[in-house]
Amino acid sequence: MRTIIIEDEKPSARRLNRLLQAIGVEVSVMLHSVEESIAWFEQNEHPDLIFLDIQLSDGLSFEIFDKIDIQSFVIFTTAYDEYALQAFKLNSVDYLLKPIDDEDLKKAVDKYQSLQPKTNKLTLDFEEVKKLLVNPLEREYKKRFTARVGQHLKIINATDVECFYSENKGTYAATLDGRNYLLDTTLENLETELSPEIFFRVSRKFFVNVDHVKDIVSYTNSRLQIKLNRFSEAEIIVSRERVQDFKLWLQ
Repeated sequence: MRTIIIEDEKPSARRLNRLLQAIGVEVSVMLHSVEESIAWFEQNEHPDLIFLDIQLSDGLSFEIFDKIDIQSFVIFTTAYDEYALQAFKLNSVDYLLKPIDDEDLKKAVDKYQSLQPKTNKLTLDFEEVKKLLVNPLEREYKKRFTARVGQHLKIINATDVECFYSENKGTYAATLDGRNYLLDTTLENLETELSPEIFFRVSRKFFVNVDHVKDIVSYTNSRLQIKLNRFSEAEIIVSRERVQDFKLWLQ
């Protein structure tokens, strides 16, 4: 498949290119600005797949689509927070939050390959996504969850959750009273349901509540270990790729 990257940060573009090469995807060209991309599309056959950064050095990448009728599938690569993720889910093959994780990248490419034989173009509502990015509306995040306990439903306030975590294909809420409740959801769903001011996904397995962090300790390989007030069933490690974003989030 013919693939291009549109990304203004050249180190990020090179890293994404290396990750794609590792899973057998060859990138034909890397573009770095709105102006350069428009000129390229005017003179070249459109690729099968575009990895598209949102914020480029000379404007939002949606300006490309104002000028060019893109005939390609799109996977967003973005550093934008959770408020826009639902729009990405609805309007693209997939989205990848920076820093891009290699397993998430492979899943996105696999998703594209499963869709590609069924249609030769994905219809995108770029105006809807752009509206959310430029003028994000105040979002209401989930304030409570329910968990089945025997014949009863337990109401769990989000503020009482120290962390959400996945284990053996289940998703759990660890609460201040030291209990762990099995929820009928996934960590992927929680990405758009939890307030990004309170919860941060430190790894593929954990979301942590900043209000219940007791200590943060340096860990091996430039990672961090988080200690919560009550939760002790497993080590909570901030993956190396997310350490910088986690530190910025804490400020």
